[in-house]
Amino acid sequence: MSTKYEAKIGSAIYTRIQSLHISEVKRKRALDALYEANLLVDGLVWVAKKIERIGGRLFLKPALKH
Repeated sequence: MSTKYEAKIGSAIYTRIQSLHISEVKRKRALDALYEANLLVDGLVWVAKKIERIGGRLFLKPALKH
């Protein structure tokens, strides 16, 4: 796994997975699952921010000035 993904996942978690006594196939599968979960979370955060931005424009009512 590249250092870019290691930094994004967190070196403590990466080190912990590397220290486990498991086969390389299982280790790679665990790291891939962690990476995919990180992508999913990033996508959900992006969608939530877009909804917040769009919702702010759609649901704000202009104030009437007297």
